[in-house]
Amino acid sequence: MNPRRGEMDEPHHVAYKLPSGDSPYVRAKHVQMVEKDPEMAIALFWEAINAGDRVDSALKDLAVVMKQQDRAEEAIEAVKTCRDRCSRHAQESLDNVLIDLYKKCGRLEEQIELLKQKLGMIYQGEAFRGKPTKTARSHGRKFRVTVKQETSRILGNLGWAYMQQTNYEAAEIVYRKAQLMEPDANKACNLALCFIKQRKYEEAQHVLLDVVRGNLPGCEHPRSRSRAEELLSDMEPRGGGGSEPFSLPSFGISLEDAFVEGLDKMMSHLASNRSKRLPIFEEISPLRDQLAC
Repeated sequence: MNPRRGEMDEPHHVAYKLPSGDSPYVRAKHVQMVEKDPEMAIALFWEAINAGDRVDSALKDLAVVMKQQDRAEEAIEAVKTCRDRCSRHAQESLDNVLIDLYKKCGRLEEQIELLKQKLGMIYQGEAFRGKPTKTARSHGRKFRVTVKQETSRILGNLGWAYMQQTNYEAAEIVYRKAQLMEPDANKACNLALCFIKQRKYEEAQHVLLDVVRGNLPGCEHPRSRSRAEELLSDMEPRGGGGSEPFSLPSFGISLEDAFVEGLDKMMSHLASNRSKRLPIFEEISPLRDQLAC
């Protein structure tokens, strides 16, 4: 006797954690995960979006597969065009998808602008719905993220984007804020590199020694320690000299005073534990637009 269809499909359904049913989105996920046919999966994700079938998930999955197929520019346009069909709760994760796609395409100005908008949303309490933590998902695993952790992560991404523009002074400012909020060895190495690019060798040495000595979270990872040791070694021919003047690119630091002030206000609020509800989420109208400028 031949096994029933459900019994045949069950191993794939369980192994790949696929949704049940026979809708366009379910077929698209099966083609993506089981049949490993990305081009057909893209067509089926489009079919799901146009049919209104799990549009939130279909659009995000479409963008991911397009990026894997080196079609990131198309993915950006797809997200921008179709995000108005998605729920309000999906907008934050779509922003994360766009940031990743902008990074892939080297569209730094748009990446920076969106990162700054996300910081503004956190400040205004829109990203966490007024709560101090939220549930995030990565590689199928759920975990809790605090406001400080998310803010530090976004600041780290913003600092990296400024580094790609060789705007090391702006990157330094942002990485300093990130390290004060949620320090880690990887961001410390990036901050040290900003110092080195500006010939601030003493500051760089101080930060890198913290990593080598294991004084920061993440120092246990061999990659971070190895990177810090390599940067220290590269500095040795300079004799660990003091800071020297450094000429920045002609566009200056491109980090608005209001934005920096807004970060300072945010950090001040996050550091306060005087109220049960984080002060970051209170309405302070004169400051609402500073982080989005």
